[in-house]
Amino acid sequence: MTTATAPSSPASSPAGPPAAGHLRLRLTEHQGHDHLDGGWWPHSRDLSVELRELVDGFPPDRGRIVRVLYSPPAWENRPTRSLPVAAGQVKVGFFPHDDTHLVHLTMTDRSVWLLAVVPPEFSDGHGEEALLAAATPGNHHDASDLLHTVEGEAASIVADHWAAGV
Repeated sequence: MTTATAPSSPASSPAGPPAAGHLRLRLTEHQGHDHLDGGWWPHSRDLSVELRELVDGFPPDRGRIVRVLYSPPAWENRPTRSLPVAAGQVKVGFFPHDDTHLVHLTMTDRSVWLLAVVPPEFSDGHGEEALLAAATPGNHHDASDLLHTVEGEAASIVADHWAAGV
């Protein structure tokens, strides 16, 4: 599992919560094997700011993001067609249906990462739990169900709590 806590250090250990203003991202080891490929916990609902941080801080060993699909109701300050980032431009679009807790990241190799979007207002405990849940191998929860479950429970210490069938 990869945890990113800062654009300058995208892959670090999940030892502690990230500092404010740093990328909060947790990815599965093997993209495409489970329902979700990880979780992203933005600091605000300003999509232009948060997407730049996500794209610029995404672990380079996982590929480069070239397109992002999102759900408009979940965000403010939404880019319409593209967004300037450190590596140039990223195309942006939105879902024809409403799934406020999911983003699709298309990479240069055309693979797609499906990330649960943790609401910025989640507490530290619930946010970290949601990131863990979204990146746990064997997890078959969709983003909305996962976040609803996390929001209704105390933070879990057991990593396998989120495996399939739990």
